[in-house]
Amino acid sequence: MLMMAVAARFHLFGLELSGPFAWLGSTAAVAALAVATTVELAADKIPFVDHALSLVGTLARPAAGALVAAAAFSNLDPTAAAIAGLIIGAPAALAVHSAQATTRVASTATTGGLANPALSLAEDVAAFGGSILALAAPLLVPVVLLVAGLIAWRVVAAARRARHP
Repeated sequence: MLMMAVAARFHLFGLELSGPFAWLGSTAAVAALAVATTVELAADKIPFVDHALSLVGTLARPAAGALVAAAAFSNLDPTAAAIAGLIIGAPAALAVHSAQATTRVASTATTGGLANPALSLAEDVAAFGGSILALAAPLLVPVVLLVAGLIAWRVVAAARRARHP
């Protein structure tokens, strides 16, 4: 949400939010989202606190995904934008959140949570890059996600073969 708010505030990537979503580009929204993002980035590096954030994120992230996707379609009728947000944004955010939560549980089980800060940092870099890509070239996002999914599938399949030859 912060990336979209900053892009809207400074008219980056040609993004202009209209109607009920224009508030996302306000100074107050950018400041509040910057504080929330900073707190989440820091807290997510603390083992077991990251699990509490993940629990809250199970509801918050799909809602935020729906809001961001609806805002991206703010040039449409508000009802159509809201439907697009629910159909595109919420499931996409829930899928990413589920993958993150599953990875964190596996990391905690195998490393006692010691690898979680490094995973969190990698997730932060991926989220930043993905946000820039979504703003700059939104049509590439599905392609990148498909390629990333195929790579992840191959890595998991290779790991399973290595464990059970």
